Amino acid sequence: MAAKFNQDELLRAAQDASARAYAPFSKFFVGAAILTSSGKIYSGCNVENSSYGLTNCAERTAIFTAIAEGADNGKLDIQAVAVVNRDGVPCAPCGACRQVIYEFGPNAVVIYKGKGRTVEQTPITALLPEGFRLER
Repeated sequence: MAAKFNQDELLRAAQDASARAYAPFSKFFVGAAILTSSGKIYSGCNVENSSYGLTNCAERTAIFTAIAEGADNGKLDIQAVAVVNRDGVPCAPCGACRQVIYEFGPNAVVIYKGKGRTVEQTPITALLPEGFRLER
């Protein structure tokens, strides 16, 4: 199970990141924040592109930023992920993001607004029950 963390702090970091999202096409501005085992928070936002397939989600932007900055001495270990959007509507990670979260945090907790607009805190293994990692 993930270590203790401040859910409100993580959600605030994700909300701040959503303000920087580049979403001229969908108008769906998403922010994410990850907490690593070292206690550091990294955030990211979605970045859309005219070629939709080249769009990057907020969760992956946060994770890739952490890797690029050498988080956890090059062995990224995600404890928690918060995902929000500017409009406060339900916003769980997409399938691709779930797999990337699992790669770097198989015990991570994911925080997001669910269908009832309540804040959910769900283990990544519940969101991606058949996640996999290749041997490293």
